[in-house]
Amino acid sequence: MSFSPRIIAFFLAVLITLVSIAFLSFVPEVTAAMLFVVGVACFFATFFFVFYTIDILVFREVEQIYKTIQKLKIRDFDISRKSLIKSVNPIKKLNSEISTYVTKKQNEIEELKRMEQYRREFLADVSHELKTPIFSAQGFIHTLIDGAKDDPKTLDRFLNRAAKSIDALDALVRDLVTLSQVEKGDLKMHFEQIDLKIITQEIFEQLEYKAQSRGVTLKIKPKTLEKALVKADKQRITQVLTNLVDNAIKYGKDNGKVVVEIEEDKKHFHVSVEDDGPGIQPEHLARIFERFYRVDKSRSRDTGGTGLGLAIVKHILNAHNSKITVTSKLEKGTTFKFKLTKILEIPTETTVDNE
Repeated sequence: MSFSPRIIAFFLAVLITLVSIAFLSFVPEVTAAMLFVVGVACFFATFFFVFYTIDILVFREVEQIYKTIQKLKIRDFDISRKSLIKSVNPIKKLNSEISTYVTKKQNEIEELKRMEQYRREFLADVSHELKTPIFSAQGFIHTLIDGAKDDPKTLDRFLNRAAKSIDALDALVRDLVTLSQVEKGDLKMHFEQIDLKIITQEIFEQLEYKAQSRGVTLKIKPKTLEKALVKADKQRITQVLTNLVDNAIKYGKDNGKVVVEIEEDKKHFHVSVEDDGPGIQPEHLARIFERFYRVDKSRSRDTGGTGLGLAIVKHILNAHNSKITVTSKLEKGTTFKFKLTKILEIPTETTVDNE
């Protein structure tokens, strides 16, 4: 139960008055009139003293602290606030407000600590990823400078290896720039009508040689699908599907298959990219969309990955108001899924001339 300063002062005044009258009633020769006068004087004196002490010295100071906290919350010390909704107990209101404010600030501190740790890990990862191709190219070039260039076979071999290292460095920098632009919102999406089936077929053609080198079969399901029109950025969705299909080919099993299935409902087309590879362990699934996170680091570098592909995929789909999910079973394969807004085709009206 909450009490206002007036109620507290009233009860204390009544209590003190009753106690005073009770003691005075035992004094000889004290008349009822005297008890009445003492009671009235004691009541009003106590009431105003207690009310002044609680209201002015306690409640008003608490109210000022409460207003200060409100100004801190809105981050403006000059703004003139509207009158607060009066609470019968500002101390209780202040306690609640401080608890809420402290909890919020604690969460902000925890988030800052988490971001600081993330920043440190990211810088360490970037340094490591940049160091590998740079040192590799540097080693080949210095070897050539030291005299290996005089041997034509060695010259060609070392130049090719240095070129591959530079290409890997270029791919990493381009992915970093793309990821940074997408995260900051600087990379604008150009939404238009695109056909997911046509885009998938084009990607299959581009990756056909890589798939054949591992004996991987590429399929689109269902076979009866004629078209899958969605509203999206063609270049970025092509980048998403290329990354997912390329990963499925690289990390799936030899002589396996990669299936892109496109299903529709009333508002969306649901796209899944499935392989029948070794799968991903459960402890890795929650982190594979992090920058530079690799399930198999040595194999990822051998196959030419930058470690940024899935992070870019996630942010591109977020920009399309979509999310990517992953499910995996060991020794059975991995499936990535997302959805895009469907474009409803309006049937054209045909007119018949009866003349």
